[in-house]
This record gives sequence, C-alpha cells and structure tokens, in this order.
Amino acid sequence: MMKSFSSPAQFLLTTLVAAVLLLPPPTFAQAPAANTTPPTIAGPAETTPTVAVPNTSTTPQVNSGPTAEIAVRLPRDLTPLGMFLAADVVVKAVMLGLVFASVVTWTIWFAKVTELIAARRQLRSATKVLSEARSLKDCWGTAKKRNDAAGSLVGAAETELRLSSDALDPVGVKERIASRLERIEAAAGRRILRGTGILATIGATAPFVGLFGTVWGIMNSFIGISRQHTTNLAVVAPGIAEALLATALGLVAAIPAVIMYNLFSRWIATYRALQADTAAEVLRLVSRDLDRASLRKAEQRQPIPAE
Repeated sequence: MMKSFSSPAQFLLTTLVAAVLLLPPPTFAQAPAANTTPPTIAGPAETTPTVAVPNTSTTPQVNSGPTAEIAVRLPRDLTPLGMFLAADVVVKAVMLGLVFASVVTWTIWFAKVTELIAARRQLRSATKVLSEARSLKDCWGTAKKRNDAAGSLVGAAETELRLSSDALDPVGVKERIASRLERIEAAAGRRILRGTGILATIGATAPFVGLFGTVWGIMNSFIGISRQHTTNLAVVAPGIAEALLATALGLVAAIPAVIMYNLFSRWIATYRALQADTAAEVLRLVSRDLDRASLRKAEQRQPIPAE
C-alpha cells in the first residue's frame, strides 16, 4: 500500500533515507577504515622504538670493539726496555746504532786518555833529560831504551850526523836534521789524532740520527690513529714515547762525543807543544856538537908556532 506524501520535500527526504539504508555494508566499512587510518599514528610510534632498540644494542658493540682491540695492542710496559721491544724495526735499528755509537765514544775516551797521559809524561821527562845534557852522545844511550817520540827524535838526529860525518858545511847538516825532526813530529801528530775523527762524526750526526727515529715514531703514531679511527691519547702515546726515546739516545751519544773531542783537541795541542820543545832541545844539542866539532877542526888547522 502506497503512502502519499504531503509535500515534495517530504518525498525527497524519504527517498534519501531509503537510499542510505539500501547501500551495501562494505561501502560503510571502507569509509570508517579510511577515516580511522590517519588517527592511528601508533604504527610509526611502534616502529620508532623498534628502530631505536637495534641502535642502542649495536652502539656499544661498535664502540667496544676498537676499544678492546686498542687495549690489547697497546704496550703496558713503558720502561725504556719495554718501549724498545715494542718499537718499529726502523726505530729499533736507530736505537741500536746510537747505543753502539755511545759505546764507541766511551771506548775511545778511555783509550785516548791513557795514551795522552802516558805520552805527555814521557815527553816531559825526555825534555828534562835533554835540557840537562851537554851533548847528544850523553843522552844517546838513554834514548835507545825509550820507545817514544823523544827516542825517535834523538835517533833521527844521530842517524843524520853519522851520514853527514864528511860534510863540510854544518848549516846543511842542521837543515837536514830539522827536516827529519819535522817529519817525525808530523807522524806523531797524526798518530795521536787517531780516534778523534770518529768522535767528531758521532757528535755531528748522532742528533740527526735520533731525529730520524723521532720522525719515524711520530709517523707510526699517526698511522695508528688512522687505523684505529680514534684520537685517543692511549693510541698516540706509545709511538711518541718511542720517538722521544730515540731522540734521548741521540743526545746521549752526541753530547759526550762533542765534549770529549774538544777536550782531546786541547790535550793534543799540549802534546804537540811538548813535542816541539823536545825537538828544539835535540836541535840545540846538535848545534852544540857541530860547533864543537868546527872548533876542533879549526884548532887542528891552526899552525904550530916555531920555537
């Protein structure tokens, strides 16, 4: 039975309600789902803790790995011996070379001190004997027993006098003897200088050798920083300590060598002065003997007065 409508507006309203009621249910289900999806922001809120959990769990693992590796690799003994054993091969070679140079320096020191003290004592004694002698023959017997520079000087003068026994000019004899004595002095000076050149070389080069070890150790420290990806002082400290140890060894080898070289230079200058004094005493004795020989020859040539 059809119902009559009193007005067109009532008819339209009734038709709209009937159309809404006759829509299928899925259409109404999709509409609320589309409307409820934006407010449910719980999806991203749930994913945020899930992403944060792996980050917090992996962060200590990444940081603890290099820290544990650094703790294992770092040398725990920072004594000189421990730093030497933990050093690079090149730094070890530098350190061993500097230690050897220091041993050579002190060996030369003890050898040269003994040699110079004995040589200067012998020259002082010989100069005193020659200054008290009246003739070269008076000290010839004593000079034969002496195996030193003074004995060589007296022996050279005696040899030249024997070879020039038939010479007429005593001035030429003096010149030849002076030439022999100069050569003996030069040879003795070269002999007494042996070893001082090594001291000069060590004193001049040891600091630079130590500096090379320093540069190499610091370079290894920077390489360790780049490999460990950290600027922790514990990574840099061992390499810097090794570098400073190489520098210290270079100074230990160089400073005594320079001091010893300067000291030996003064002592050798004193030795040469004493040797020059000894040679001068020998020349004075030779000149005295030649003058006496000339006087005797002049007396022999003088005619005997007639009675």
